[in-house]
Amino acid sequence: MEEHILKLTVLESTDIHGFVFPVNYANNKRKELGLGKIATIIKEERKNNKNLILIDNGDILQGTPLTYYYAKINDEGINPLIKVLNLLKYDCAVVGNHEFNYGKKLLFEGVKSSKFPWLSANIIDEKTGETLFGKPYIIKEFSIKDKGLKVGILGLTTQYIPNWENASNISGIKFLSAVEEGEKWIKILREQEKVDVLIVSYHGGFERDLDNGEPSEKLTGENEGYKLCMQYPEIDVLLTGHQHRVIENKIINGVLVLQPGSYGQYLGKINISLKYENGWKIVDKNSELILVKDYKEDLEILESIKSYEDNTQKWLDTSIGEVEGDMTIKDPMEVRLKDHALIEFLNKVQMENGNVDISSTSLFDNSAKGFNGKITMRDIVSNYIYPNTLKVLRVKGEDIKEALERSACYFQQYEGGDIKVSKDFTNIKIQHYNYDMWEGINYKLDISKPIGSRVVELYYKGKPVEMHKDYDVVMNNYRASGGGEYTMFKNRPIIKDIPIDMAELIANYILERRVIKAEVDNNWEVVTSQ
Repeated sequence: MEEHILKLTVLESTDIHGFVFPVNYANNKRKELGLGKIATIIKEERKNNKNLILIDNGDILQGTPLTYYYAKINDEGINPLIKVLNLLKYDCAVVGNHEFNYGKKLLFEGVKSSKFPWLSANIIDEKTGETLFGKPYIIKEFSIKDKGLKVGILGLTTQYIPNWENASNISGIKFLSAVEEGEKWIKILREQEKVDVLIVSYHGGFERDLDNGEPSEKLTGENEGYKLCMQYPEIDVLLTGHQHRVIENKIINGVLVLQPGSYGQYLGKINISLKYENGWKIVDKNSELILVKDYKEDLEILESIKSYEDNTQKWLDTSIGEVEGDMTIKDPMEVRLKDHALIEFLNKVQMENGNVDISSTSLFDNSAKGFNGKITMRDIVSNYIYPNTLKVLRVKGEDIKEALERSACYFQQYEGGDIKVSKDFTNIKIQHYNYDMWEGINYKLDISKPIGSRVVELYYKGKPVEMHKDYDVVMNNYRASGGGEYTMFKNRPIIKDIPIDMAELIANYILERRVIKAEVDNNWEVVTSQ
């Protein structure tokens, strides 16, 4: 019998978050990322692979000044990210949680102008019960000689979106269990459509260790990739995202999984070899991550949205407000020793958006310069360098004290001379972002004392913080998840989730006021003796 071997290539982008140009918007320096560079790889792969499927796994319409400018300032023309996907001839895109951030109008207009379908089996219209984005799967057909191959691609989205998104952006929309809805549609694809290869593209990640299945985070239902693999071994490939992790060539219960990081730093690639013997059988499957820094950007793609980028760059350097007083940073260590106007301002932004009166934030990097005089959008993204969102947690007084003790570990025990940063915060990786400064409470840290006993004053509204009383605190999503060894916050009740990047919240705060005052209430300080 004549042997038929068909090689199938699947390319996955995920969590692009608006990056097309290889640029760091904070300083306009080159950065090796973005769809412009991914485009070069895609075009090369198309030349070398006849049987190719191209999928975006979600979170593409939000995340850079480019997307913010289009959504909030000037939405003329087709969404620039959609324009790029259309030009690259994507086969489909999965709906990510950040697709909802700018509201339903922008999302549905983007979907309408797409030359490819958007997929999500578990996002439905509350009134009709129908899937919100139409058919949640596509079928691609290939052939070798007279033998046809059917490939099914099913889209799923983390159902945790109502925990983050503004209610107005998702009104009338219901988010069902990805695992439960997945079962129904997997069955349809296998039994009714009779696909030979089943690919599930899930905008979600993993809540368990990929090797031993032990929980790696709280099992909330946000990231159920492991569960999908264990319950549905009939899935051949599970494409994932959402967590911004780098996962390649991993097989769980026979399912090949892939996750190509974020911001277009990688393109994921699946290689599948099939043999025809009374039907198609997969004889080999593997995955790899292609690093974009090894490729030049595609100039045709960049040129296609150059007008959007030019307008964004002009806007970045346009004043949106000004500071009355001085918010500049002259010495980063001084900022971390006593209340500073920039930190107080950031905490005020957080408190307003969280609708609470206690907040914590960080000076993430020593390159931050603060604000003085006119403020531009570029100033904002230069000072607030991470794409953090905010969460309001309900914590105990003892959690606040423990968090302050963790922050106090940032300093070496003082024995005279200059105050120094602990080696635990500078070895291997610089971790200035893991030192927090608070507003809404009054406290004093004595770094001449041993670690664990440095909080020497702690008050809320003039009274000692009660260790077993509940307090609502707003902080960034990284810290709220326990990141930076702030384990006291992990699994604490989330009272409110604000899923908008902090840079956007800062901009909105300034735009509303036009003038912000450089103020400090001196609610905290670091001392070297009592």
